[in-house]
Amino acid sequence: MSLFRKKTIATLLVQAADSEKGLKRTLGAGSLIALGIGAIIGAGLFVRTALAAGGNAGPAVTISFIVAAVGCAFAGLCYAEFASIIPIAGSAYTYAYATMGEIVAWIIGWALILEYALGAATVSISWSEYLNNLLVDFGGRPLPFEWCHSPLDSAKDAAGVLHTGIINIPALVILLILSLLLIKGTQESAIVNAIIVTIKVAIVIVFIAVGWGFINPANHHPYMIPANAPPAIQPDGTPYSYTPFFNHGWGGVLKGAAVVFFAFIGFDAVSTAAQEAKNPKRDMPIGILGSLAICTVLYILFSFVLTGVAPYQDFVRSGKEASVTYAIQTYMHGYSWLGTMVTIAILMGFSSVILVMLLGQSRVFFTMSQDGLLPKVFSDLHPKFRTPYKSNMILFVFVGLLSGFCSGTVAGNLTSIGTLLAFVLVCFGVIILRKKDPTLNRPFKTPLVPLVPILGAIICSAMIFSLWGLTLTVAFIWMVIGLIIYFSYSKNKSKLKN
Repeated sequence: MSLFRKKTIATLLVQAADSEKGLKRTLGAGSLIALGIGAIIGAGLFVRTALAAGGNAGPAVTISFIVAAVGCAFAGLCYAEFASIIPIAGSAYTYAYATMGEIVAWIIGWALILEYALGAATVSISWSEYLNNLLVDFGGRPLPFEWCHSPLDSAKDAAGVLHTGIINIPALVILLILSLLLIKGTQESAIVNAIIVTIKVAIVIVFIAVGWGFINPANHHPYMIPANAPPAIQPDGTPYSYTPFFNHGWGGVLKGAAVVFFAFIGFDAVSTAAQEAKNPKRDMPIGILGSLAICTVLYILFSFVLTGVAPYQDFVRSGKEASVTYAIQTYMHGYSWLGTMVTIAILMGFSSVILVMLLGQSRVFFTMSQDGLLPKVFSDLHPKFRTPYKSNMILFVFVGLLSGFCSGTVAGNLTSIGTLLAFVLVCFGVIILRKKDPTLNRPFKTPLVPLVPILGAIICSAMIFSLWGLTLTVAFIWMVIGLIIYFSYSKNKSKLKN
């Protein structure tokens, strides 16, 4: 059936070996781990931790991180097997094309737009928030609320006046700078990313070490939010209720896992750079699993300290903007310098996350374009830099519109859904390929198949379900739009068909 036509592994390997016409292979295992950490440690840690703790899990956000990490670990093992077999750009989209057929590959590719493009938009919005905090730290005045927030955001100032955003200009500026860097070259981008990663990991470790001495045990009791917890007051003055199932107890922990899952998409971004790895069969599993392991440990320690330093209700009242800096300045007296360092490190860290997200999205578009499912403009390479520069420019416009006019919370939850859907289908893809081609050379093999892939799919599906409501509705509408594009354009332009 044409909807389920597949690309053979042999075809993909030939495509990966075509180094003259393709992307430059410049990344080693260390660079891939740094790319993963660059994408993982960012808004997920510095913003989504407070969002999940204040709104759903309370101090038990540490358990939320463990749940998300377990789901990621299962999916990461499946990604590592695919990445070692098929060292080509495209990530889950490419893996699905080889195992489940074109229509499933298209669905994943369309979902990955939610992951990478919306991920970049979400982090650029957070970047803008922390820039405002830094301006205040250095004695300046924050940017007017209207020019650093979307029309969907509103908050009262100290005088009780309600302000509503117009456009997020700082988010647009950082997106433009990083898009130009990506056009210049992947190697240059990787060097900048490695420097940023070193700085922000050091700051995270300093916060954990210093903040440990400021933990108030009372803030960790009760560890999960009780159903009868009093409402917290939001920045616009309205109460936030903890009564709904996914706002307290184990339901809150599961919802919290889905919220912070945004924090783990970095290792998936590593797989999109497979066609630029020097020795992908060895380096890709190291990059994927290495970055995941390092960041999981840091996440659990970081969230334990943050929720011990400040009560979880504070993250609702403060609006979750610059939550780490808020906790330091409010409860860690004498360490205001650390708050400023954290803000600077976060701004740099967010920059590396945006960089990797834009890199991942452009590489997925590159592969889909080469397959004929998207217009050729997305796979046109710069004559000198050999980067998909037109794709990067189009992405800047698309992501810029999202970051300028969309709320960070909505964009972040949609990003999680796109990621989780891709993870579920990759898990099933490993099982299918094992049965379809059991003798295929697998430099890295996922252990305990089919148990590990099935557990990964179940955990990720549960986190998708916890986002029930407006987020899932918007995601469904997005998928319908994608299917309309596929049947009206991509299906007929597919190179496999023609």
